[in-house]
Amino acid sequence: MKKICIIYNESKGEALSFYREALEYFRNKGYETCGREGAEDSDIAVVIGGDGTLLRAAKTLVKNKKIFTIAVNMGSLGFLTEIKKEEAFDTFAKVLEGNYKLEERRLLEVCVGDIRCHALNEVVVSKGGMMSKLIRVRVDSSEGYVNTYRADGIIIATPTGSTAYSLSAGGPLLKPTLNAILITPIAPHNLSTRPVVIDGDEKLTLDIVDEDRSACIAIDGDKSVEIECGDRIEIKYSDDTLKLVVPENRDYYGVLREKLKWGDGLC
Repeated sequence: MKKICIIYNESKGEALSFYREALEYFRNKGYETCGREGAEDSDIAVVIGGDGTLLRAAKTLVKNKKIFTIAVNMGSLGFLTEIKKEEAFDTFAKVLEGNYKLEERRLLEVCVGDIRCHALNEVVVSKGGMMSKLIRVRVDSSEGYVNTYRADGIIIATPTGSTAYSLSAGGPLLKPTLNAILITPIAPHNLSTRPVVIDGDEKLTLDIVDEDRSACIAIDGDKSVEIECGDRIEIKYSDDTLKLVVPENRDYYGVLREKLKWGDGLC
């Protein structure tokens, strides 16, 4: 019998209401259900909320090699949580029948000293505060020296994260199945400094150059740690992946047109 883990955004009433409906649905069909604490030995995960809910849940879900995730959108944008509420129960039924398609999303493995974590969207190294001076971040690849960025910060993003903070900072859109890493500077001092896309097999090392300045590192906008000169950040792709159920007849470019309002005559 399949075990189903259900995780929802507890701060949203709509997500709570849908969680109760989903819980009743699976229990009526005889399936064992659990919360986040049972994710490591579950077969299917149902995540109810927005992209932020899925980003937080992913850190737990990737520990289970066999689990795959149905992400139901209760947020406002939903690049990651693509299953709409109206089609969720139809999707549940098809998944239980074995009729579904998966897309694997790769995660970055980030090491700072003794701290090791995963990033589904991005790793951000930024200056300490609004009034702080620009920081210099040296970036080296396993293929050689990349650049020393003098900026408000730098974003190291996955293709999945190319529609998040990196996009707001002027980075390009990357199809999520690409094996690539995106380096996007945040408000660089030199205006000719542009985002760059590198091979996903490369390993990156980031160092703060200035001895008298501190910075912060944030993982998927959630975990923030202060760092300073001498703290080395190592980033590479993990072997772990997040396996997402994608909607039937899903059209990636259609998703972009819908979410980014392309062609809607905004100007």
